[in-house]
Amino acid sequence: MLAFILRRLAQALAVMLAVAFIAFMLFQYVGDPVTNLLGQDATAEEREALRADLGLDQPFVVQFATFVGNALQGEFGTSLRQGRKVSELIAERFPATLELAFSAALIALAVGIPLGVYAALRRGHWLAQVVMSLSLLGVSLPTFLIGILLILIFSVTLGVLPSFGRGEVVRIGGWSTGLLTADGWKHLILPAVTLSIFQLALILRLVRAEMLEVLRSDYIKFARARGLSDRAVHFGHALKNTLVPVITITGLQLGSLIAFAIITETVFQWPGMGLLFIQAVQFADIPVMAAYLCLIALIFVVINLVVDLLYFAVDPRLRVEGSSGGH
Repeated sequence: MLAFILRRLAQALAVMLAVAFIAFMLFQYVGDPVTNLLGQDATAEEREALRADLGLDQPFVVQFATFVGNALQGEFGTSLRQGRKVSELIAERFPATLELAFSAALIALAVGIPLGVYAALRRGHWLAQVVMSLSLLGVSLPTFLIGILLILIFSVTLGVLPSFGRGEVVRIGGWSTGLLTADGWKHLILPAVTLSIFQLALILRLVRAEMLEVLRSDYIKFARARGLSDRAVHFGHALKNTLVPVITITGLQLGSLIAFAIITETVFQWPGMGLLFIQAVQFADIPVMAAYLCLIALIFVVINLVVDLLYFAVDPRLRVEGSSGGH
């Protein structure tokens, strides 16, 4: 297990360096931040002076080495748009994005797994067919359209839920959360549901497909032949083995929820990292964009490592293979 973790950490380091290099290289051609800061009427002397102050007159290798060295210390430079440390901006926005992503993931798991099991066990029932039709709709509809429809129904027509913002938040040290206030919960419902729809439909269809495959396997037939009840067969044997691929998808989708919450945060003006990244792209704020992509890459790397470790906990076959390989 230790050798496995060390290999994963080495791979993670290589991935992080590659992402940092590619992101920093690509963003050199996004735009000229000096023009955005000074405007078109600035003189050549003013441009050169600002470029020197920002370190943009240095060679690419020097700029990248400086960025990596600062990143290892938790610093990503200064935002060219806001004139503040990038680490401070991300620390302010990260709780909102994490809160939204985890809420969406919990909704997707809490609803998707039971519906997937039901659709598999009652696949000929009309209600199961309705569930599968709705899941296809959830996979097909774009996120921004779902968000706009929810705003139209619950904010404009019914007027029961707010359509933008994060609402009232409570600060606990350096962390802000809206989960401790009623207003925060109201503001969270629509964006969380919007972000969860695609993941919910994906998990539902995956659970159904895997459950049907497991129910046709030989050991399920042997379990029935031993006289086990349907409840024991379905939930004690079939569902447990169904959850192995679900763990993979859920882990990767959690990273996707954090990375691609940009559309949802834009639609609902949710003050998270996605909205910060969009604003940084519009302004060619290179430090913010590079820091955002490096942070997202780190999240994916950590989630992949956790998912691999969960495999050993859920699937005993992997533990047996690992021990035999060690001998």
